[in-house]
Amino acid sequence: MKNFVLFFYLFISMPGFTQTKTLYDFKATDIHGEIFDFATLKGKKVMIVNTASECALTPQFKKLQELYEEYGGDDFEIIGFPSNDFGKQEPGTNENIREFCSSKYGVSFPMMAKIEIKGDNMHPVYRWLTSSSENGTLDAKVMWNFQKFMIDREGNVEDFVPPFQGPKNKRIIEWLQEN
Repeated sequence: MKNFVLFFYLFISMPGFTQTKTLYDFKATDIHGEIFDFATLKGKKVMIVNTASECALTPQFKKLQELYEEYGGDDFEIIGFPSNDFGKQEPGTNENIREFCSSKYGVSFPMMAKIEIKGDNMHPVYRWLTSSSENGTLDAKVMWNFQKFMIDREGNVEDFVPPFQGPKNKRIIEWLQEN
């Protein structure tokens, strides 16, 4: 019996078998200054995107909004995280960002407050998204503005799409159409 208990303890304490966090374990401040609890997204597919208002890829906001209008609602959510970490292309305040996204692109999906997504002050959500030791799935260094992370209905990181591939690319559409 002692051998079984020892084996069981070793088995459950191995790195591959430890429980990892899900998206639902996190909260963030939204662009209005309110706390956003990701647990409210249970049962939905979620795409998290780091954004910037002064980037060559900024027109992706239009395609993100189109994707949100087509698939968003009870089954899918997009969450934008503005960041100034790449090329200083998001210099504005949260108020500036909110106004820009609304007036220029009609963004209606949730936008969070501006955060850091790399370095020592990396936001916990991005630490989780980019580290297999945190998410249990993959390592995915953020390469530039508009990298898209796909989260499954159970709150687990499933995949990501690089910044230069648009929001309506084949991989994302296929993922949205999967059960």
